[in-house]
Amino acid sequence: QVQLVESGGGLVQAGGSLRLSCAASGNIFSTQQMGWYRQAPGKQRELVATITSRGSTNYADSVKGRFTVSRDNAKNTVALQMSSLKPEDTAVYYCTAEIVPKGWYGGPVTAWGQGTQVTVSS
Repeated sequence: QVQLVESGGGLVQAGGSLRLSCAASGNIFSTQQMGWYRQAPGKQRELVATITSRGSTNYADSVKGRFTVSRDNAKNTVALQMSSLKPEDTAVYYCTAEIVPKGWYGGPVTAWGQGTQVTVSS
């Protein structure tokens, strides 16, 4: 069984910064792509940023230049540094990871965290 636990959400004023962290734990053989999605009220969940095990990154156009995703492969953690936050960044942020469990001979399985609220006030 695999668990993703996020931390670091909260309330911040527009223009401010927040750092989200996510740790994967459990029966893990390897972790492939990790990343962050978000879901605002009344909207669909959308990709924010992803990072491969080799460090290749991908960002939504709306966050390029403001957010930075990073990871620690040895610790199975991923972080999202958010700067120049805008009210439209307000959402629940979800950590995700493609994980190969120990003893699993199929493809990677996608795990999700429980979500952490980020609120940006104007």
